[in-house]
Amino acid sequence: MNRRRRKKLSKRLVLAAMFGDTAGVDALLRAGAPAETTDAEGTTPLYAASVHGAADTVRRLLAAGASPDIESGRGAEGTPLCGAACWGHTEAVRALLAHGADPNLREDHGTGGSPLDWAATGPHPETTALLLAAGARPS
Repeated sequence: MNRRRRKKLSKRLVLAAMFGDTAGVDALLRAGAPAETTDAEGTTPLYAASVHGAADTVRRLLAAGASPDIESGRGAEGTPLCGAACWGHTEAVRALLAHGADPNLREDHGTGGSPLDWAATGPHPETTALLLAAGARPS
């Protein structure tokens, strides 16, 4: 696949993931869009789906090979688990943890907040409880 086509597919995949368009995500993955890609701003499809609570899309991207612990963006975003926890998207958090997301991984390359920090700030008690049960350690 040439660079231009890959770039176009990546942009479309991030947008489809952001809107929870599972049919669109499936079609783009079949067309060759890599599950672990970024758009021009550095946003990953998994982060976009996670921060918007699109749990079905999160599951599809993880099944297609997206890593649950890859940071998204260029400083303005973070890990998919932090993004989902920040907004209390419990089903997305559950899917990420089931696929091996580290409940103690801090964003900003280890210097920022943890998923538990974000969930507690929310406040999102159900998400906080889920993270604690998965082994998240309070700061």
